[in-house]
Amino acid sequence: MEEVLKIIKDIKAGDIKPIYFLMGEEPYYIDKLTDYIEDTILSEEEKGFNQMVLYGRDVTIDDIVSNAKRYPMMADRQVVIVKEAQELSRTIDKLESYAENPQPTTVLVVCYKYKTLDKRKKVTKVLEKAGVVFESKKLYENQVGDWLKRVLSGKGYQIEPKAAAMLVEFLGTDLSKIANELDKLAIILPKGSTISPKIIEDNIGFSKDYNNFELRKAIGEKNQLKAYQIADYFAQNPKDNPLVVTTGLIFGFFSQLLQYHGLKDKSPANAAKVLKVNPYFLKDYDVALRNYPMKKVSQIVAVLRDIDVKSKGVGANALPQQDLLKEMLVKIFN
Repeated sequence: MEEVLKIIKDIKAGDIKPIYFLMGEEPYYIDKLTDYIEDTILSEEEKGFNQMVLYGRDVTIDDIVSNAKRYPMMADRQVVIVKEAQELSRTIDKLESYAENPQPTTVLVVCYKYKTLDKRKKVTKVLEKAGVVFESKKLYENQVGDWLKRVLSGKGYQIEPKAAAMLVEFLGTDLSKIANELDKLAIILPKGSTISPKIIEDNIGFSKDYNNFELRKAIGEKNQLKAYQIADYFAQNPKDNPLVVTTGLIFGFFSQLLQYHGLKDKSPANAAKVLKVNPYFLKDYDVALRNYPMKKVSQIVAVLRDIDVKSKGVGANALPQQDLLKEMLVKIFN
């Protein structure tokens, strides 16, 4: 995020590069930077003749270079944006010759999503010398909570740790998807609000009581009644609660618990760093640590691997997902 802010700050200061090659697995920041360049470098009057958007599936590198070499009309610059440039991955090296001598009055923006250039290749080095090569990396699940807090803080909001965990659990690490939900909340919540699990439940549709996060917590506490209640809820709403997701999350929890058992330094700072979890949730791991000895955790990890395979239809004789979920709980608790 710091690199994104620096690129924007440089553009605001008038330090505009002739090439912005935006690549990587996380499309959110690629889109944000592209939108910023598209909206700000040219005035509305200049955009008609001097700003164009090309799509990788419709053009060749030669087409891009030809457009980039044009001179602007009644403006100091022109902006050429190439979206879906990953469609040109087989020929992207041909951009090297243009990058060695880019048109100084053109701002060429290449959106190379879900892929990256080999940093050892000459084309990458030439692009870096000529302009900006930005890699937008996927955030790990444990990093999304901090990202959420920063984004919301910038908008004038706060979020409770559990509410952040719910968003990550149900939306994964797709920043664009999460940002869309945050934008919806910003429409209805006054500035200065703190987003709670209740707000998430009421406005985004996730149950604050019947979700994988609460199931994991109930299992860690050995609260069998609550765990089976959540399992029954999942059975009634299978489309919203696929077993493969549930087993994946529970497997991750017990894998981390196994790691926690083996830690010599169990201080909150070290444990949170090693387990890659928000320190707020360490209390859940402490409870589970007391309830599940290391040997039992190892057995549960093996059980979860078996359930995961069955949930994907291997050797389960087409057992209903709710039966597999209950089998999983029985084997965890006994």
